[in-house]
Amino acid sequence: MGLEELIAIAKRRGLSYIAVTDHDTTAGATRAVIIGKRQQVNVIHGVEFSTMDTQRGRKVHLLCYLCDAPDRLEGMCRRIGQSRKKAALEMIRKVMRYYPITPELIVKCATGSTNIYKQHIMHALMDAGYADAVFGELYDKLFAPGHGLALVESEYPDTRDVLELIHSAGGIAVLAHPPVYDSDDVLEELTALGLDGVEVWHPRHTEEQAQKYAAYAEAHGLLMTGGSDFHGMYSAETRPLGSPAAPDESVEFLLSYKARLKKQNA
Repeated sequence: MGLEELIAIAKRRGLSYIAVTDHDTTAGATRAVIIGKRQQVNVIHGVEFSTMDTQRGRKVHLLCYLCDAPDRLEGMCRRIGQSRKKAALEMIRKVMRYYPITPELIVKCATGSTNIYKQHIMHALMDAGYADAVFGELYDKLFAPGHGLALVESEYPDTRDVLELIHSAGGIAVLAHPPVYDSDDVLEELTALGLDGVEVWHPRHTEEQAQKYAAYAEAHGLLMTGGSDFHGMYSAETRPLGSPAAPDESVEFLLSYKARLKKQNA
């Protein structure tokens, strides 16, 4: 699905705002803002950084919203992209030992993406008749964390370095979906280092978890954000755009927080 279709769906669903936060690239968000203006949909510019909490050996995803100088993020995006590319090529080589698909088929499935992901490889395997879904038995056999036959992990930058980069580029830093990577301890550490917000509403959060992070945000003066983490057909479960949606007031707080920061730095 292209950005035009994504924004058209957001408009049909009556979403007042949509944030575009592709992984480790600002290219889609920059285009989405322009398309949104044409289609009269408010698009919040963003990027989701893949990082590593090197102290604990766990992945952490950091969202960057409303960055003043996206070009300052490009070097980091490029380094993560190169690491992803290297890992993807190795995964493709491993998969091709077991299944006679071609690199060209995988590249075709990744059309429009800045990189090749495990889901694109699975898409190619589906097209070749080896699987009937992206996620399932074959995905687990090839890519399950720790024991997937073809899994090659990318190298990611340290979480604290990325937090610092986001702030140096005039962005708002938000910890994404803390339960997904067991990030509660790093949430406390990042809060002390100037984290701006935490993702409260997410498809993989239970109601109890959402309440817990909302209470944490309130106690520590953090922004509350949320969204559907929409990946289209590449989601492991049904996840329509805007499910869940962040409350309007959380978006208003985000925008007013940004306006205050700009005034302070003027």
